[in-house]
Amino acid sequence: MPLITVTYSSARKGPSLNAEIASAVSELTARILRKDPTVTAVIVKSVEAADWFASGKSLAEQSLASFWLDVHVSEGTNTKDEKAAYLAALFQRMDELLGPLHEESYAHVDEVKGDAYGFGGLTQERRYIAGQLEVAPRKAAA
Repeated sequence: MPLITVTYSSARKGPSLNAEIASAVSELTARILRKDPTVTAVIVKSVEAADWFASGKSLAEQSLASFWLDVHVSEGTNTKDEKAAYLAALFQRMDELLGPLHEESYAHVDEVKGDAYGFGGLTQERRYIAGQLEVAPRKAAA
């Protein structure tokens, strides 16, 4: 965990761009938000610049790129300063990858309650409790 969705529009194209975006986002998420990259999932989607509108004009008309990033993390696992640093670093890195960004480019750190979020069939809260009790997570769920 976490699950990250990146939707972007850019004049820059290439077979490796989606992989570069996924790698950059995963690295920043691990380094700044301290999330384990081995359980991080990233979905990357491209949108044509003519189909993305910001400030009333398409990105194609403005010759700009943009992105929307949504990352789901467990509530209370990151400080305000970590989230602010993450958003600043994302904007800078996406500008490098996609080209000049429209100011209306967004990232959202969505904090989800631990009892309502998880992976592999277990909530984050159950994983935490199992860890505290030093019990295998699958046995704690039974």
